[in-house]
Amino acid sequence: MKAAILFSGGKDCSLALHKAKEKGYDIQYLLTINPESFDSFMFHKPYLNLLRKQSEMLGSNLIVLKSKNEKEKELDDLKKLIGGIKSEIDMIVVGGIASNYQSKRIKKICKEFNLKFYAPFWKFENEKIWEELFKQNFKIILTKIACEGLGKEWLGKIITKENFKELRKLSEKYGFRIDFEGGEAETAVLYMPEFKKEIKINFNIKSEGKYRHFINRLIIK
Repeated sequence: MKAAILFSGGKDCSLALHKAKEKGYDIQYLLTINPESFDSFMFHKPYLNLLRKQSEMLGSNLIVLKSKNEKEKELDDLKKLIGGIKSEIDMIVVGGIASNYQSKRIKKICKEFNLKFYAPFWKFENEKIWEELFKQNFKIILTKIACEGLGKEWLGKIITKENFKELRKLSEKYGFRIDFEGGEAETAVLYMPEFKKEIKINFNIKSEGKYRHFINRLIIK
């Protein structure tokens, strides 16, 4: 079965891609909506140079569509993106695990285009996604932080089984979701089983207030 995946380069969509490949689905396209800012209603803002490198490591075609941060109009952009390749695929794969807002809208587009919808981690328990990632030796970093309790020192740091224990303690103390589905943080994958090798990066950090920090300039080594 030929598929396209909604891909931001983060942990959830990357693990969903891994699971889809395990099931034998042929991932033809990585589909990315690129919002104007980090404050999109539906999408994570990706780093395009990292996306291109991830696409190279995966050997899949990357299609990126720019989008303004306008509620509901983002849905039109997504529809346009999927519509451009709908005749070449049978299924859309997504990595979402909790957002009904996203799920309902993507399912509606799939139904209109007569495409199957595959979300392997829908309604997963908060920590289970991390268990899967560690089991498959994913290397994940935080690229954006937007909550109390996470300092900017976490940006760019690979999350390991060891420092995840500290992350869990902070989550319990400050009340943010450990899977970051509430927008508390965003992630990027530097290695997964389908990559030819690990991606190495350099970066700068930008802060906007006490609790909002993000990687501002990411460079592939």
